[in-house]
Order: sequence, then structure tokens, then C-alpha cells
Amino acid sequence: MFGGDKASDKELLKTVNKRLSRGGGRVSAAVHQGTVTLTGSIQYEAQRRPIVKDITSISGVRGVNDQLRLKPKNVE
Repeated sequence: MFGGDKASDKELLKTVNKRLSRGGGRVSAAVHQGTVTLTGSIQYEAQRRPIVKDITSISGVRGVNDQLRLKPKNVE
């Protein structure tokens, strides 16, 4: 593969999506030149850091652009 052991964006996206699917949340990802952009919503702020850390740990990921939003709480 061109570029040595660097994973292609397509391969990275596949790996990222596998990791995200384990979390059961509503988080989507896009990959461009090794940078992962996370979008979607999380229920609790405490979920953000573990998600970003998990994605950052994937080999080939150069950075994470966190665009996750905190899901608004229902006011009754």
C-alpha cells in the first residue's frame, strides 16, 4: 500500500465505526487524511472523554475533531 503502514481513510472509518457501534450511542464519524470527525449526540458529558480516547488510540488516527453534542434533557 502506498504510504507504508498508514491506514487509508476508508480502512480507518471501518475500524472507527466498529468501535462506535459497541457503544450503542448515536455517534457518527467521518475520516479525512487520518483525522476523525465525530458528530452526533451523547446523553452524558462523561461519555465524551472515553469515546474520544478510544478513537484516538486506533492506529493510523492522526487526530480527533470532537463535534459531539450533549443531548438536551427533557423538561417536564
